[in-house]
Amino acid sequence: MDGMIKVEYPESLANTLRLSGKDFEFEIKKTSLVKLYELGKISSGVAAQVLGVSRLDFLELLANYNVSVLGANDINDLNEDIANA
Repeated sequence: MDGMIKVEYPESLANTLRLSGKDFEFEIKKTSLVKLYELGKISSGVAAQVLGVSRLDFLELLANYNVSVLGANDINDLNEDIANA
């Protein structure tokens, strides 16, 4: 069984973003999955599957949110490796 989360929000919030109700709901879903990925809580594959897109499409979507494909921890490790090189 699929889970459902109900979030109440003022209609003006969707209007501010110039989105219909359905588009606003999808935007919230996208941003939530991007943030969970960024925090290392879910994989890109899981996020892509939940959104109904390919993994490559999800990875490309990350750029719209200024989120690295490598993830925050990997970037820190990479910077440390560069500093120690």
